[in-house]
Amino acid sequence: MNNKKSVGHAALLFVNILWGINLPVSKALLTGAISPVGLNALRFIAGAIAFWLFALIKWEPVSKKDLFLLIIGSLFGLLGNQICFIQGLSRTSTIDASIIATTVPILTMILSALILKEPLTWLKALGVFVGASGAVFLVMSAQNGPARSGSLSGDLLCFSSALSYSLFLVITKPVTQRYSSITIMKWMFLVATVCMVPFSLKELSAIHLTAMNTQQLLSLSFTLILATIVPYLLIPISQKLLRPTTQSMYNYVQPVVAMAIAIMAGTNTLTVTKSIAACMIFLGVYIVTRSKSRADVEATKLKLATETEKVV
Repeated sequence: MNNKKSVGHAALLFVNILWGINLPVSKALLTGAISPVGLNALRFIAGAIAFWLFALIKWEPVSKKDLFLLIIGSLFGLLGNQICFIQGLSRTSTIDASIIATTVPILTMILSALILKEPLTWLKALGVFVGASGAVFLVMSAQNGPARSGSLSGDLLCFSSALSYSLFLVITKPVTQRYSSITIMKWMFLVATVCMVPFSLKELSAIHLTAMNTQQLLSLSFTLILATIVPYLLIPISQKLLRPTTQSMYNYVQPVVAMAIAIMAGTNTLTVTKSIAACMIFLGVYIVTRSKSRADVEATKLKLATETEKVV
């Protein structure tokens, strides 16, 4: 079991490293080459095509009940998460959006307790608090110059994005135990594409690949393949093996990766504050992984009951 969990941790770490790299890549891509709506639509289309082609290798039937859960998961995990974040980021400051993103593990921990009946332990709460504090310190220390004031509507949209992703992690957890990653994602991306494309035809028609330079084409390829198809192929694997709260904690890896890229590019410098913040993030992740899951609590109760019966 520990070896299997290690696979889940490695998959999540890799996913969030890719997403961390994609932050500056997408930012550069969106400066004139393509609109946010157009990029989101392209990501959904690319994912749908890729996963449906992968599904031809081995077809898995999905029950109506599980298909409904996948549709809900797509509405929250892809559409709600991506659209709310892009729109929110356009209306508020980057620092506001980054800080609000640190609520994902907190929301996921609460939703897991309410929906999946996962225990809300002090150790888990401590890990989330330490990790969130490290992420906030990192974002604040990386801010150069005065930040543009955020708006209430933008902040609320960013919070809606965080809530949507948290709901996705919790709601789709049971489904991941029954189907492969390809089966799960082919339906989720199909739903997202069907819902998104009709409202983004204007933005899609404005995309001209032949007008893009080599750097823009490479950035777009990275976003579509390494920041979309590969991560969403690995996410269900980690969902099978890890708790939603543990999964969400890896979101804090993204600002660390973004900071590392900025330092290597010479646009930022490594300071003691940033180093401490990064250590707090990984310490928070470690603490959460050490907290007891529902299965651990039930196993302990069963062991105590068995020992009591032997004594009697």
